[in-house]
This record gives sequence, C-alpha cells and structure tokens, in this order.
Amino acid sequence: MTTTTARAARQNGRAKRRTIEHEGARQDEIAGYSADATEFMPLGRDALEVAKAWAVIGIFLIIGFAVVHQLSLILKPVALAIVIGMILGMVAERMGEFGIPRFGIALILSTLVMACLFLLVNALAEPVATLIGEGPRVVEETFARITPFLEKHHWLNITPASFNSGPMSMEKLLENSGNVLSVVSANLTPAIIQGLIFFAALLLFLYGRLKLRRTIIMAFPTRRQRLLAIRIFNAVEEVLGYYFATASLMYLGLGVVMTLIAYAGGLPMPILWGVFAFLSSFIPFLGITVMTFSVAVAGILVHDTLLIGFLPAICFFLVHLIMENLAFPAVMGRQWEINPFVVFVAILFWTFMWGAVGAMLALPLSLIAMTIANELFPDRKTVPQLPD
Repeated sequence: MTTTTARAARQNGRAKRRTIEHEGARQDEIAGYSADATEFMPLGRDALEVAKAWAVIGIFLIIGFAVVHQLSLILKPVALAIVIGMILGMVAERMGEFGIPRFGIALILSTLVMACLFLLVNALAEPVATLIGEGPRVVEETFARITPFLEKHHWLNITPASFNSGPMSMEKLLENSGNVLSVVSANLTPAIIQGLIFFAALLLFLYGRLKLRRTIIMAFPTRRQRLLAIRIFNAVEEVLGYYFATASLMYLGLGVVMTLIAYAGGLPMPILWGVFAFLSSFIPFLGITVMTFSVAVAGILVHDTLLIGFLPAICFFLVHLIMENLAFPAVMGRQWEINPFVVFVAILFWTFMWGAVGAMLALPLSLIAMTIANELFPDRKTVPQLPD
C-alpha cells in the first residue's frame, strides 16, 4: 500500500512538472509572438516624443553653429588662445615649480608666442607680397611649360589658345590678382584686431588657468564627478602637450629635409621652403596638398624638363608620406590615433566656419573631443549585433 502510494505520488509529480514546462513554453511562445508583433506595430506616442527630442537637439545645434559662425571675429582668437594655453599648460606647471609667479609665467609664455608669430609673419610678408605681385607672370610661365605636354593628349582639347581667352586668360588673372589684393587689404584690420584679442585672451587664460580649472571642477556636485573632471583636464592637457611637442620636433625635421630638397633641386629661398613645410604639416591633408602643389609649380618654373621639375615635389611627398604613416604612429603609439575620415570632415567643417584658423584648430579640437570621449566611456566598445 505504501509502495503504491509512493508510485502514484511520483507519477503525479512528473505530470505536474510536464504541465508546468508546457505552460512555460506556451508563455514563452506568446511573449515571443508579442515581441515580434510589436516590431510591426505603427509608431505611437513614444516614437513621436523621441522624434521631437531629436528635432529640438537639431534646431539647437543649427542655431549654435550659426552663432559660432557669426561671432567668428571674437571666437576664433579666443578658441586659438585656449588651445595654445592648454598646450602650454605643462610648461606653465614646470615653470611654477621654480617659484615664478603665475602672472610672470603668463606674461613670459604669451610674449614668447606673440614674438614667434611676429617673426614668422615678418619672414613671410615679403615673399607672400612678391608672390601676389608676380602671380600672373608665374601662372603664365607655368602654363607655357605645361602646355606642350598637355597638347600631346588630344582628348584634353588644350591648346595655347585656351589660355588667351576665358577664365584662364591673362586679363582674368590680372583681374583676380587685383581682387586678391583687395581682399588682403580688407582683412588686414580685422586680423590686427584678432591678434590683439588673441594676445589678451592667451595672457589672461594662462594667468587664471588654475583658478578657472578649480571653479569648473567644484561646480560638479559629487566627488565622483569631480574626480572625472580632474582626469579629463589632465588627459586633455597631456595629449595636447605631448602630441604637439612630438609633432613640432618631427615637423621641424621635415622642414630641414625640405630645405635640403629645395637646395638640391635648385629652388629659390630653400630656407623659406623649409618654413612652409614645417607650418603646412600642422594642417592634415590640406597642408600637404598645397605644399606639394607649390613645390611642383616652383620646380617647373626653375627646370626645363617636367620630370626634373616635379622631382622636388615627389621627394617631399614621399618623405612626408613615410613620416606620417610610419615614423609618427611609431612614436605616438596607437592610443591617440584618430580616424582620418573624422579629421578630414573636421577640417572641412572648421574651415567653412572659421577659415584658415579653423583648419589649424580642426586637429586640436578633434583631439580634445576624442580624449573627453575616452575618459567618459573608457570601457565602451562597439560590438556588432550578429544574428544567432
């Protein structure tokens, strides 16, 4: 009797478990069907709320970019002063360890920066003025050298008559050179004003850098947020200082190599070509393009043979290519590598917003954004959603 009762109890237990498993499978099937059904349901109120939120964000960004563009006269020198001040932050800390007061540090560093800019502008003023004045003649001689080579390719439909009329004629070139001079003269006064704003902003930023940093950090309510802000400040100053110190040394070497290339290639003013190579390297893509094109034009004007004329430009481009793709990543490492497409888009955007100053600020701003993102999301990785 007891054995029969135990056997019946076990059978009842197994039957209940099968019933529970069957009911669970049925519930899972119903839940799966409901989940699949919701994917095909029409958009409701929640979707409209999300769309409204993104629309507000888009309108805010458009208005913000418009304000940034309209206030470029003030924001360009201020942004440039902040970036340079953050780059010099590590130097300022080292100087402070020797007992130099903060105002003395700010005055010394800002004066050195302005002196370098003044010497640079003074060195480039005469060659640039000569180039603008001799621009039409240089273009005419360049066309005269290249035209025989282009005439061999009949599909281009280029003849000497192509440069006697139309937008490439000498009359148009002279007219455009006059427009360039008028644009330069019209922008001279705003450039002086921006230079004064830059010097004042750099001096005051270096003087009040630590106090401003402390104010921003203490504005966060919790200790964790304050520590995160400290890490972000330290990381941004470290990446900017280390990056541009390393880049300056490597680009200085590139300038020396370009000076030797210009001297061996018979180009006039080889030292000036080295200075141009050093400065243009700080603007990715655009700087190397303009520099290579300028060296090619100068080589064509100096030499009678196109191959020998293009040789200095080819040598410079190869040296720059090796340095940017092999030497620079080896020194900097991969932790600060930026997507080239992102840098290219940033250059286009900031050049449209702020012109040449925006092109120079595109890379520093990209480095700052990348560093902040890495500090805010240190363990975040993009994992593709693969099907089961």
